[in-house]
Amino acid sequence: MIKLHDKLFKPFLKEEEIQLAIKRIAAEIAKDYKDEVPIFVGVLNGAFMFISDLLKYYPYPCEVSFVKLASYRGLISTGIVETLLDLPENLEGRSVIIVEDIIDTGRTLQELVHLFSKTNVKEFKIASLFYKHEIYNGEYPIDYVGIDIPNKFIVGYGLDYKEQGRNLRDVYQLNQNHMINLVLFGKPGAGKGTQAAFLKDQYNLLHISTGDVFRYNIKNNTELGKLAQTYMDKGDLVPDEVTIKMLRDEVEKHPEANGFIFDGFPRTVAQAKALDNLMDSKEMQIDATIALDANDEELIQRLLERGKISGRTDDQDEDKIRNRFEEYNQKTAPLKEYYQSQDKFYSVNGIGAIEEITGRLSAVIHALQVER
Repeated sequence: MIKLHDKLFKPFLKEEEIQLAIKRIAAEIAKDYKDEVPIFVGVLNGAFMFISDLLKYYPYPCEVSFVKLASYRGLISTGIVETLLDLPENLEGRSVIIVEDIIDTGRTLQELVHLFSKTNVKEFKIASLFYKHEIYNGEYPIDYVGIDIPNKFIVGYGLDYKEQGRNLRDVYQLNQNHMINLVLFGKPGAGKGTQAAFLKDQYNLLHISTGDVFRYNIKNNTELGKLAQTYMDKGDLVPDEVTIKMLRDEVEKHPEANGFIFDGFPRTVAQAKALDNLMDSKEMQIDATIALDANDEELIQRLLERGKISGRTDDQDEDKIRNRFEEYNQKTAPLKEYYQSQDKFYSVNGIGAIEEITGRLSAVIHALQVER
């Protein structure tokens, strides 16, 4: 086992296995290009070790260059990709081998192909050391594949976790327990945010608050944020498909996460089904929905006290608070039935000391882990 930042990783592939795969790729490319001088274009940062060894095994004349891309999450499924290091200029009429460290969804690869399609190259082919065929949704064939691997988070041999691990000779896989994905329910004042913070730290989960996600996208003027703002400016509700795309982006930003806590979503059965579809697409599932149950009168007093401190007007009017409770009851009842039909609905007493409530939530999560 090795530890990088806050994660443990276990051995996955030995250096010897990796070198055999690289030798085989070099031989396959040499067979195809022995009568010309191809240009190998490595994709930084991850491919630097792969292309270095690949060139050592390649027996014929060749040239080498590099390109560097930075991806930013956007509205379209492929993302928005900025070129940080331009393509070489001497590509016209040449054969190019794009050298990638790993291909998973194909998002970056699609942009690479788009870049090369604008040049007058003779042809270009794609070589990838690692390939996750289970999740690859690109339209381009991968011409040279080193090792087909499952959809697991790996580090080493150029691949990193928060910029650490690239220098490892072997490849390591995230030592991850079964993921726990939770939906946290609760009326205003029930303490969802407080409890989510404790569960996040205790189980190393990622807390995804719909409100925070919306604020981030709008503040940073992302494509989704701008789209959501157009609806909000007209006084319309933001469509579910926009919200779910924001959540998808958040999930995809954190492939190393042990699981997610969804707070503020879903609010309707249609949203719950959309979330299930998102989880299915990532080969995950919602394991439990936990409702923090609390007496209305006590929650009203909590919110009124909170309103004195925060200055929030919606926490200072008892009639408005009761209306919010009624809206919650109306929306949550169908969701309760939806998740009960899947045996995934749990109710926890939300009254008491913070640590007591955390203990009750932990008992539910522990039971889920034991079942697995």
